[in-house]
Amino acid sequence: MISFVRGPVAQIGLSSAVIDVHGIGMLVHAAPKTLGGLHTGQEATLVTSMIVREDSMTLYGFANGSEREVFDVLLSVSGIGPRLALAVLAVHEPETIRVAVAAADGKAFTKVPGIGPKVAGRIVLELTGKLLPEGTGGSASAAAGVAGSAAWKPQVIAAMTGLGWSEKDAAMSIDKATADDPALLESGNVAAILRATLRWLGQDVARASSAGRAGARG
Repeated sequence: MISFVRGPVAQIGLSSAVIDVHGIGMLVHAAPKTLGGLHTGQEATLVTSMIVREDSMTLYGFANGSEREVFDVLLSVSGIGPRLALAVLAVHEPETIRVAVAAADGKAFTKVPGIGPKVAGRIVLELTGKLLPEGTGGSASAAAGVAGSAAWKPQVIAAMTGLGWSEKDAAMSIDKATADDPALLESGNVAAILRATLRWLGQDVARASSAGRAGARG
């Protein structure tokens, strides 16, 4: 297992680069934005993941460990190979991918060339619980939960604004959705709070629609 490569960049192509590691040219496949950060002749370090098959050993390179982690987890989805996993990282940042999975936002993945609604749905289904927003976790006390709100709330708001809500509406919805669930607030669990807020919004829309129909009949 080759965890990373470091050395002068010997060559940069459209989908790969060659890194000179002590006189050995290591071919590393990478997303365009990763390759865009490399410069021929300058030393670079790429975190790598090796895919071993019967007839080949292929290295894939990333700017950091977070990108590699998301890449490796994406490969666990049936029908997702290395090239498609790289394509996802070419379109979305790792945290955006984590939030999309947590929010069951399949549409985010349909923005990736080669991924349709069925594959996008499969990604969300198979990665739920495996890929969570960074910072997700629990706290031991209410005080710790309140103190930690500064960490989780911006993440939930960012996820919701990415789905189309304004920051003001997102913050208000989070407060209303968690008002009767102090344990959820104490947990600081970004994915759980996001799901609860989206669920509350769905119920609120249903209530508004029901009230509108009742008013029309009256």
